[in-house]
Amino acid sequence: MNIHIKEKQNSDKKRKIAIAATELIEKNDSIILGSGSSVYALAEQITGGKNLTVVTSSIHISYLLNTIDDISVIQLGGVLRKSSYSAVGETAIKAFDEIACSKFFMGVDGIDLDYGLTTSNIDEARLNRKMIQSSLKMIVLADSSKFGRRGFGKICNLDEVDVIITDSGISESTVKTLEESGIELIIV
Repeated sequence: MNIHIKEKQNSDKKRKIAIAATELIEKNDSIILGSGSSVYALAEQITGGKNLTVVTSSIHISYLLNTIDDISVIQLGGVLRKSSYSAVGETAIKAFDEIACSKFFMGVDGIDLDYGLTTSNIDEARLNRKMIQSSLKMIVLADSSKFGRRGFGKICNLDEVDVIITDSGISESTVKTLEESGIELIIV
């Protein structure tokens, strides 16, 4: 599904999730922003005054954040996905051999409590795995509709997730399972 269509789905929930995510961004942070509509919503909420370095595969996000004076944007290269305006492939993956960031903000297509995190594209999943390895903290931005779903490409198991930011539509049993597994859960 095209990113412009996804941006319109659950947009109010994504905006609230994005606002909560900005609270986790600190002054002088170096962060990775994945692709997708939830992460784009986060990029829309980022303002100046924090002197950030942002690494992203999303041309959409790079274009938006490049207008802010104290944000340095590193745009990953690679094969451009038409549906998400994001770069994937070996060129993007190899960039992370030389990059370490404090936080990785990631969107997903599915969160299955047994299977883990997934996305609709295997190349995107491979890049996300490399982004996880290159960050100290992995933060998932996912509205409640993503729970109980599986996409085509597996990103990782839930034990690799540090924080999930979601909306109040998440079930109480899911909340309990995630909290018992040690994941910090932020519900907006």
